[in-house]
Amino acid sequence: MSMIVVVTESVPPRLRGRLAVWLLEVRAGVYIGNVSARIREMIWQQINVLAEDGNVVMAWGTNTESGFDFQTYGENRREPIDFDGLRLVLFKPLEEEE
Repeated sequence: MSMIVVVTESVPPRLRGRLAVWLLEVRAGVYIGNVSARIREMIWQQINVLAEDGNVVMAWGTNTESGFDFQTYGENRREPIDFDGLRLVLFKPLEEEE
């Protein structure tokens, strides 16, 4: 079992309700819990099915250099990248309006 954190933006209410079954919503769109790897993977599958046009990041404790790992769903300015085995976040530039 490991602690996970899920942060959602602009997701449908049915996904928020589904996440609340396994995790505690401590702030609007921010969920935490202590679940097994199997449940974490099942939660991620639900996110992929139900998030629609929203975006989600899920982070969990693991045995890596940083002590955690994460994955993302949907469009966001922050893009996960791998840098010599270390997961970092690349900030995309703002799109200029014409």
